[in-house]
Amino acid sequence: MVRSCGQGIPAWVYVGTLLLHSVTVRGAALKQEVALDSGATVLNYSMSLVQRIEALLALGNSSDVTLRVQTISTDEVKVIQAHSLVLTLQSDVFEELLLNRNGSVVVLRETPDCAAVIDKFVRYLYCGDISVRLDQAISLHKLASKYHVWGLQQGLTQYMTQHLSSDSPTGHVIGWYNYALQIGDMGLRDSCLQYLSWNLSSVVQSGEWGSISEDLLLSLLKRSDLILQSELELFEALEAWISQNQPVSLTVESALRAVRYGMIPPQHLFRLQKQSLLLQKHYESVRDLLYLAFQFHSASPIQLAKYFDVNCSIFTPRNYLSTSWGSPWVINNPTRDDRSFSFQTQLGPSGHDSSKRVTWNALFSPRWLPLSARSTYTELGAMQPTRTDGGRPRIIVTPATSSPDFAGVSFQKTVIVMARQQGKVVVRHVYNFHQSTEEAGDFLVDADLQRRASEYLIDSSLYLHIAIKPLYHTLIVARK
Repeated sequence: MVRSCGQGIPAWVYVGTLLLHSVTVRGAALKQEVALDSGATVLNYSMSLVQRIEALLALGNSSDVTLRVQTISTDEVKVIQAHSLVLTLQSDVFEELLLNRNGSVVVLRETPDCAAVIDKFVRYLYCGDISVRLDQAISLHKLASKYHVWGLQQGLTQYMTQHLSSDSPTGHVIGWYNYALQIGDMGLRDSCLQYLSWNLSSVVQSGEWGSISEDLLLSLLKRSDLILQSELELFEALEAWISQNQPVSLTVESALRAVRYGMIPPQHLFRLQKQSLLLQKHYESVRDLLYLAFQFHSASPIQLAKYFDVNCSIFTPRNYLSTSWGSPWVINNPTRDDRSFSFQTQLGPSGHDSSKRVTWNALFSPRWLPLSARSTYTELGAMQPTRTDGGRPRIIVTPATSSPDFAGVSFQKTVIVMARQQGKVVVRHVYNFHQSTEEAGDFLVDADLQRRASEYLIDSSLYLHIAIKPLYHTLIVARK
């Protein structure tokens, strides 16, 4: 039963006694191992203590300070009966406010969003726990930062990092990104940016896409690590964003020039020229890029490379999920044994190479030795893994054949690992390795595949997608 202090006992005496009791309990816990050796039992009353301290706040017993919370730009006022000792123990900002106060009232001026959750924040100071909704995270983080409650601030940052994939009616990742940028939290900013980049297909289909800022949009369009179905999907999402936000012409033209038209098949480029009102309106600003894209699709890449720099972004694929550039691979019971898998991709994004295919062999092993310690091929050319109980998960991806068509083309191989977070399937990790390397050296290095509930598994299976990014290289520099 929670007991009220009441009866005229000064708040600082009563709360101080409770906190002293807490220290005593903690001290006893530190001696638990020694006590148990002598047959003693440790009794822990910390939960009861927290409940009694919480009752001080809920009932206002022996309060010696009144927090008067005024909502900025409104007449709304919220009054909280509090205790100086608790506030000063948790926050040096409150300590200074209380030292400089006149009387028993401290006025706090808060924005509407912060005023709405001030009760939760003050309760945390008393109880050390807090319930958080997605739409409250920023407001609580602002309060924790303002009053220097660093433990809560760090906890909220971690909460936001771990709940990027949670569903919310209006979306939250873009709002969290903007907030992180505003306060200079580069860790949270980068986590949000990585989530948006790796899950762009689902983001552009959500209601959150329309709220993206111009700067963030242009930043995403420059990235080669975007994971989405195709460049055409990105162009259509850009069309929708421009239609909804109506930005100035300079922003529209900058965004349109960041589209990699060389990665869009010519039949779709023709359709866009005729049917896209956006492209028709701003055609002159991207005419040179479209012309270059059509040249790219019509000529041999080797011939094109004599006169153009084919290492620029317009000729560089992103991480496309369409079947032309890779394949999904679901590995059931991944700790059981080695698996192999074959798939085909288009030789390159150029229309000249659209009918040429490359066959790839992929091999996964849950226990794999380094390259120097294993024999890779038999006389028949099949992969033969060397297993060892001391190994770790490995994946290798190699072309099944070689061809003169490979001249001037190198392949970046990307292995995308999916996972379920907050009930949604999202990208958990991305591993990149290039033509000169047949495996990702750090593949699943931190994953515990033995646990059925591993965060790298979905229903005890490993969900992968292997994407191949063909990159053309300039072979000959033409004389001017």
